[in-house]
Amino acid sequence: MRNASDGWSVDEQNMNWSVGEMKNQITDMPKNHVRLSRHDQKWFLLFLLQMLLCATSHAAEPTTSVHLVLYAEDGSVLNETTVTQAWMEANLPVHGDGITHYYHQGPVFEGDKWDRNETANFKDKGAVKGTDIRDLCDLVGGALPGDDVMIHAIDGYSMEFCYKNVYSPQQRQGPIVLCWYDGETGYPPDYFAGLCIVFFADDHVFGNWDMHECLPEKSQHFFGDLSPSTSGLSVKWVDEIGIYAGGYTGARGGPAKSMPASAPTPAATPVPESGSAPGLVAASTISGLLLAGCIARSRR
Repeated sequence: MRNASDGWSVDEQNMNWSVGEMKNQITDMPKNHVRLSRHDQKWFLLFLLQMLLCATSHAAEPTTSVHLVLYAEDGSVLNETTVTQAWMEANLPVHGDGITHYYHQGPVFEGDKWDRNETANFKDKGAVKGTDIRDLCDLVGGALPGDDVMIHAIDGYSMEFCYKNVYSPQQRQGPIVLCWYDGETGYPPDYFAGLCIVFFADDHVFGNWDMHECLPEKSQHFFGDLSPSTSGLSVKWVDEIGIYAGGYTGARGGPAKSMPASAPTPAATPVPESGSAPGLVAASTISGLLLAGCIARSRR
């Protein structure tokens, strides 16, 4: 079960420290540490925020290819390959038309948290096109009943799905699609969330109650430990899809280090400079300059 804390964040996948947590790290330092005045604490906090922006902009990179791996039960690699978005579009069935929008659902905090009638907090995933992950799994030998399929992102976020949800999904769930095109922005890196997982439900909305009815508890996503949210299943910046024979036994929703120790590390996918987050980079640069100017002024 993938859980997320309710803090200051970019989204459910890219969770970051809350401002309050960072402030506590400053104010709760032992007395034998270097003491900072309240004035300096303020500027130090701004510095931490600026560094956070830099880290976020570095991690937030669209991907343009996906590494496919079939793991044996002992963690050894049985088969692997890498395919690009262009190859997927040209050689595998395409899902979506680039016009129809698909939606997931965020947490519902008032009334029925499962929101059976799908009334609130829809997350527009765009007018996307992509490739069924079942077709991608079959490129390296496919999955069998009892196997798990891990969707892994370049920032370390991951989700695991069982054989049934990948190979024989209910209509209300629909195929799990790795999306490489959005009708409004085009291909990655312009499609900034790509490569991105979207559930192609028959009514175009994969709601929280759909998740309750279709996915086993271990594959469900909860925001803040309590509120179901299918938005957290929509993994973006996917760089690897792994099939685990006999099921995945590592830490669920864990970072890259939870992958089998014997698994090779795939080469990093080259990302054009335009694939980085220009707004965040600019913001971090400006905030750094402002911080340096303010500190210099305070020392006069």
